[in-house]
Amino acid sequence: MSFFNSIGRSMSRNPRGPKRSPTPTSTTFPDMPPPPVPASPSSPAPSKPLYLCSPFVEAALVKGNFKTIVVLPKYVDIMEWVAVNVFDFYTNLNEFYGVISECCTQQSCPTMAAGTNLNYTWINQDRKSVNLAAPTYIDYVMTWVQNLLDDENVFPTKSGHDFPQTFPSTIKHVYRQLLRVFAHIYHAHYPQILHLRSEPHFNSLFAHFLAFGREYELLDIKDVKGAANAPVGIGMLWDRWREMGILEG
Repeated sequence: MSFFNSIGRSMSRNPRGPKRSPTPTSTTFPDMPPPPVPASPSSPAPSKPLYLCSPFVEAALVKGNFKTIVVLPKYVDIMEWVAVNVFDFYTNLNEFYGVISECCTQQSCPTMAAGTNLNYTWINQDRKSVNLAAPTYIDYVMTWVQNLLDDENVFPTKSGHDFPQTFPSTIKHVYRQLLRVFAHIYHAHYPQILHLRSEPHFNSLFAHFLAFGREYELLDIKDVKGAANAPVGIGMLWDRWREMGILEG
C-alpha cells in the first residue's frame, strides 16, 4: 500500500483517540578526530557482528513474517495508523537508548558510526554537513522527533484537525533518522543489549520497524544497506531476516 498516494483519503476522519502502542508489548559541535584509516589488504578480516550470530539473530518475541502485523486494519484511517506506529517506534527506541546511553559517550562514540566505514553526519542550520559524536547526534534526533509529536499542526489529536499534506514527507524524514539510531545501536552497543538479555525485544522492535517502513514506503533500501564503499552494518541483518522469512523484500 502506498502511504504517499493515500493522503487525500484522510481529510475527513473520526476524532483521534488516545495513542496506543501497536507493538507487541513486552549548536556547539565538538572537534572530531580524523577519519579511521582503512584496513590494509593484509589485515585480518573483521569478525562477524554479534547480531548476525546464532542464536542472537533468531531471537524475537514474534515468530513468523512481520507482514502480518503491519497491514492496515479494517476501518482504520491510514494516517492514524502511521502516526500511532511512528509514535510507538520512537517511544520504544528512546527507552532502549536510555538504558544503554551510559555506554554511548563522547569518548566511546566520537562519531555516529553505523558500519566499519560509515559515519552519519548532521545537516546544521546553515545546511552544512557536520560530524557529531553519537550521543549528540541521537539527542538531536530524539528532541526533533519529540517536538514533532508534540506539534498539533503535524500530529493532530483534536477533533476537526486533519493531518497536513506534508505529513508523509515528514514521516519519511523521521523514519530515516530513527533508522540511523537503530543502526548505531546495533553497530556499537549490541553487546549491552545482550548483557541486558533484551535482544528478543530489540530485534522484534527493529523487524517491526523495517516491515512497517517497507509496507508504507517510508523506508528506502539504500538507507538500510548504504553504499558499496560504506555499507550500513544492519544491511546484512536485513538480508538475513529476509532469508529467514521474517521480512519481505
